[in-house]
Amino acid sequence: MPVLLPLLLFAAVAWQVVADGPLADADERLARRLRSGAPPSPFAEFLADLGNVEVALPVLAAALLWAGVRERRWGPPLAAALAMAAVPAVVAPLKALTGRPGPLGGTEYFPSGHAATAVVAYGGAVLLVLPYVRSRVRRLLAALAVLVCAAVGAGLVWRGYHWPLDVLGSWCLGVPLLAAVRAGSRHRGTFTGRRP
Repeated sequence: MPVLLPLLLFAAVAWQVVADGPLADADERLARRLRSGAPPSPFAEFLADLGNVEVALPVLAAALLWAGVRERRWGPPLAAALAMAAVPAVVAPLKALTGRPGPLGGTEYFPSGHAATAVVAYGGAVLLVLPYVRSRVRRLLAALAVLVCAAVGAGLVWRGYHWPLDVLGSWCLGVPLLAAVRAGSRHRGTFTGRRP
């Protein structure tokens, strides 16, 4: 059930984008307002860049390696790696199908690949290390992942690389991918919640 809600929200957002519905119009107006009050460009660019594969993938790779070596089982790291590989496999066809024009011109902006990369890379990294840290640190890591993903989305909108709905759609797609990581981890009999 937790996966169904984000998928339904994604479907509703995608429908509005494809149909150029009232939600898509409101989205574009909101983006213009957000860009007019954006922080300085270098800061917004830095935030957007956190969703680049060159930044996000090394974070996930470090967590993959650490969890695999620590556990001596590669099921959870493999589940996270497959979820990351699924991002372009899912996002690219959706971009082609929707053909949404971007704020700076061109097409194929919905959903945002950078936002989806951030959700799966940072969220997957946190899922891999959670079993090995104390509960207080778990909450901090989860909050940090959410904050980084929100910062990436804000940076993408502030710089004019995406509309807000592009980012929201990617977040909705990221939830089922992270749920698959978590399910794959449980299925393999790992992630027992042991503390160091």
